[in-house]
Amino acid sequence: MDRLRKFLVTGLATGRLPLAPGTWGSAAVCAIYLLIAWASGGRWLCLSVGMVSLAVAASGVCVALGRFAEETFGRKDPGQVTIDEWAGQAVALVAMPLGLAPTWAIVLLAFLAFRLFDIVKPPPARGIQKLPAGWGILADDLIAGVYANVAVQLLVRTNALTAGLNWLAGAVGLGF
Repeated sequence: MDRLRKFLVTGLATGRLPLAPGTWGSAAVCAIYLLIAWASGGRWLCLSVGMVSLAVAASGVCVALGRFAEETFGRKDPGQVTIDEWAGQAVALVAMPLGLAPTWAIVLLAFLAFRLFDIVKPPPARGIQKLPAGWGILADDLIAGVYANVAVQLLVRTNALTAGLNWLAGAVGLGF
């Protein structure tokens, strides 16, 4: 039973991968998003329901097993626990405006924005980590996910992402 709980709190073992386990957890969610996009033909509703479902399931696991995780790994919000990144990255990918920019670019931007907000922890994310056990592990990642989602929505809906991609393509084509 402990092996199963460790497998779950480490985000299906992504937290056991070397160097930056939270990044691996976030990348796994992005891969799931791209898989759902491919399998559903890019249907917005399938992607949004999939990400909401993943966020809810990962959040439930994190809250339910948070105390176990802290006791097992011997500290508050252990780095090996990446189920919180799964929840936060899923929130970052909910309701993305597909069709306004390439799907891969939206996913990459959501990944980078989530990692940035998760690492920087703008208010109230840093303070909310003081909540007990699973809530303390999870809450800052959910906030980072919301911040990332809003940032990506703004960049995509204002065409800033597409303009940036066009500029980059032109710069590369010119040999810069």
